[in-house]
Amino acid sequence: MSVPAAHTIRLATAADAAAVAAIYAPYVRDTAISFETEPPDPAEMARRIGSVGERYPWLVAADAAGLLGYVYAGEHRVRAAYRWDADVAVYLDPRAHRRGIGSTLYRRLFALLRAQGYVNAYAGIALPNAASVGLHQALGFQPVGVYREVGYKHGAWHDVGWWGLRLQPAPARPAEPVPLPGLDRAVIARAMAAA
Repeated sequence: MSVPAAHTIRLATAADAAAVAAIYAPYVRDTAISFETEPPDPAEMARRIGSVGERYPWLVAADAAGLLGYVYAGEHRVRAAYRWDADVAVYLDPRAHRRGIGSTLYRRLFALLRAQGYVNAYAGIALPNAASVGLHQALGFQPVGVYREVGYKHGAWHDVGWWGLRLQPAPARPAEPVPLPGLDRAVIARAMAAA
């Protein structure tokens, strides 16, 4: 499903930080979807966008009224043998729910991750969260396992389910993943248009 023409999807910049922080704040403040307990301010979000963007994609969807949501990838684990894997997450403004925007953001993110040479994507979902589970499974993620009572927030313990997606076949001798700034602009443009 593609995003309607009135919407654009592009690489995030530090200028998006305030809008990204505003989208994320209710997830932190009002739910157990995020295990952060204090919403990051725009300066912190600008730092995150900049530091993640040194290696991984961070995308935003926007229309004439502002940002509709964002998606990003990040390091799966610090050990070197995990470097072909990425953790992914998507957050949407309520007006973007059930409009295909989350799926489109993810597809473009996955296309960029493939171009960079990543093999697997993983998503951790605080349970229960039927909408997020449904989105990830519709995109091909498979259940990997559940961390039971791993996070305490809002007076209760919460499980986190993990889902994995094979982005591309695992090569016998993988090349090093290419940091996002190292991709040719034409490669980025093709990846963004193909998804």
